[in-house]
Amino acid sequence: MTVTATSVGESDPMPPQTAPGAWRRRLVRLVPFAAAALSGLLLYVSFPPRTLWWLALPAFAVFGGLLRGRSWKAGLGIGYLFGLGFLLPLLVWTGVEVGPGPWIALAVIEAAFVALVGAGVAAVSKLPGSPVWAAALWTAGEAARARVPFSGFPWGRIAFGQADGVFLPLAALGGTPVLGFAVVLCGFGLYEIVRVVLDTRPTTTVRRVAAAVGALSVAAPLVAAAAARPLVSDTAEDGTATVAVVQGNVPRLGLDFNSQRRAVLDYHARETERLAAAVDAGEAERPDIVLWPENSSDIDPFANADARAVIDRAAQAIGAPISVGAVVGKDGNLLNEQVLWDPDKGPVDIYDKRQIQPFGEYLPLRSLVGAINDEWTSMVRQDFSRGTEPGVFTMAGTGVGLVTCYEAAFDWAVRDTVTDGARLISVPSNNATFGRSEMTYQQLAMSRVRAVEHSRTVTVPVTSGVSAIIMPDGKVSRRTGMFVADSLVQDVPLRSSLTPATRLGILPEIALVLVAVGGLGWALGSGVRGRARR
Repeated sequence: MTVTATSVGESDPMPPQTAPGAWRRRLVRLVPFAAAALSGLLLYVSFPPRTLWWLALPAFAVFGGLLRGRSWKAGLGIGYLFGLGFLLPLLVWTGVEVGPGPWIALAVIEAAFVALVGAGVAAVSKLPGSPVWAAALWTAGEAARARVPFSGFPWGRIAFGQADGVFLPLAALGGTPVLGFAVVLCGFGLYEIVRVVLDTRPTTTVRRVAAAVGALSVAAPLVAAAAARPLVSDTAEDGTATVAVVQGNVPRLGLDFNSQRRAVLDYHARETERLAAAVDAGEAERPDIVLWPENSSDIDPFANADARAVIDRAAQAIGAPISVGAVVGKDGNLLNEQVLWDPDKGPVDIYDKRQIQPFGEYLPLRSLVGAINDEWTSMVRQDFSRGTEPGVFTMAGTGVGLVTCYEAAFDWAVRDTVTDGARLISVPSNNATFGRSEMTYQQLAMSRVRAVEHSRTVTVPVTSGVSAIIMPDGKVSRRTGMFVADSLVQDVPLRSSLTPATRLGILPEIALVLVAVGGLGWALGSGVRGRARR
């Protein structure tokens, strides 16, 4: 039988010669998305406990370059991967004790906000002055993320990675929105400069304008930060107070520390009595104010006589008022309280935590969460109730603002203690449930930014570390190790003047959100007119 060439071709076709080229094109299309995830990871590396704050600039420069000229759909994808690259490693501590499910779910939800920002930045990327519109959009995204869902989750605001950076004085000028905006603007401006420099086409007016915009976007934040430097001071305006920050430690790491409530209380009382003995021996200065952490007494001292007696003895031994973190039951409600404990009178004032933590102190969508995993609902058997009033204790004649743990991430929760008369701020926290993760260092950086933002000494008493005393210029003057019993005693400056950030409140954030809306409206309007002309 004779086989023709045609029959061979039909029965045994040769593979297309273009296949390798098609695969290369597919891989090339994936490069921007891989670069987006890697630049998000670079942004994460700029955050504490590392002091590589400057890495935020190239991270945003790459992000801006990836989004320039893209469709909004591509911007969504690039933004989402940038958000995941940043937030997945940043928030890994949320899964230390409860497994990867909640951690991944949180990062996936929060990255959706970054995806929307990516779509917006892509839309404004061809506008004149694009770095300004893009940076304002990032600020708008952070503003939304700080408010929804479940009252928001501002962790990972760009400002919180800048405690060691040159831009920090801007916190005193306009708070975390202005500080974050400046960093992002500088990063996007850096991309504009690189883009113009690498463009080998003949110089045009458009390129000159782009170069000028890029240079101004880099220079203006740096100049503004230098100009804001006089707002940062650690000079005492109202004398000083000697504060003692007590870290009692916990018997074991993890969530099961809650089952050792009496031991945690005893540890903090014992460390306070040890400090009292050192004071009596002339080895330590007698404090005017003693600050215990959140959850230092998970036994309700109003309902349990033994717990009350333990705190009474500690307060009388040290001879100073103590702010005690307690879990209190009242009229069927569960409250995370700070209790002002006078050595002679006992409890004389309380502050109920206002910004309680979803899935930690209360469980949204309880029935849905229970249907997914019963164990998660058992971790929060009863929801905590919210307080309604800012907490400012008068301790030894000094107004001490209370910002309990998670609240330090929220601008309003810190600001209204200062406007209510706080001359120093305490951020009592309980980080024992997060082990030796980066969480405690991220929170410490937040407190450093808050110190500069409001020009106040900030103390951070933590059950298991790192506890610290932070000066109003953001410098950590004393700190403990992790999972050790220790106390910090220091004279700290008291201040009553208000920074521009404190006075302006939410106004800078509103202004930047309006800029973002204006830029997005301009971009959308330009797109509609362009389609109409075609």
